[in-house]
Amino acid sequence: MYTPIKWYQPYVSTSDPCPPMRWKYYQTPPNLYLGFQPTGLPQYSLKEALCKGTLWPVLFDLDCQHKTRQFH
Repeated sequence: MYTPIKWYQPYVSTSDPCPPMRWKYYQTPPNLYLGFQPTGLPQYSLKEALCKGTLWPVLFDLDCQHKTRQFH
């Protein structure tokens, strides 16, 4: 099973004027873990697919939708 949230420890310099961030997190989209498009995937209706930005529920990521709306 994959985890959509990844984390890493960035380099912390002794001369950095800002307080260090010990851990940084980022999220990966679900299409990275779908190697190919299997046949028979369930599909959204046309209206719902246009609202969600994808035709297939397995590729829908609610967090990505919130992030893109935040910047527009």
